[in-house]
Amino acid sequence: MIEESSVYKIGFLTRTHGVRGEVSFTFTDDVWDRVDADYLILCIDGILVPFFLEEYRFRSNSVALLKFLDYDSNEAAQELCGVDVYFPYDLTPQPDENDENTWRYFTGFRVVDTKGGDLGMIDQVDDSTANILFQLGNLLIPAAEPFIREVDYQKRVITMELPEGLIEL
Repeated sequence: MIEESSVYKIGFLTRTHGVRGEVSFTFTDDVWDRVDADYLILCIDGILVPFFLEEYRFRSNSVALLKFLDYDSNEAAQELCGVDVYFPYDLTPQPDENDENTWRYFTGFRVVDTKGGDLGMIDQVDDSTANILFQLGNLLIPAAEPFIREVDYQKRVITMELPEGLIEL
């Protein structure tokens, strides 16, 4: 059984596409493509289940069309619409100090403020403007390097020192 603590959310399936069983996948992290993963984990009725990829193609920098093994019709794929998609931590590549990461890499990391404590998990990274933001539920935090004190890649925790009053906005 797949434990929730061993995976992190990378997006959700929105709707079917065409008649071959493809589904539209809105994602916040393209990790499955960077590591050439064979499967993604879907949350079906509260249970985390691996679904093997037959093929996929990108529609934009945040949407891909996925085709899962044994889902060959629009009707079969319809059952997957609205389902959250997860990825295992243990398949996520660990960078070394010479690697350049995109901000989206930090999706699924926990944010801890030196004064405010645990603020939650990064659900999404908004990199649509020059001012990159970490989204933690309804809380938006600037992903600015001067605020970051430490990144623990093993524990997937970012320690930040945020300006006074920022999280109360």
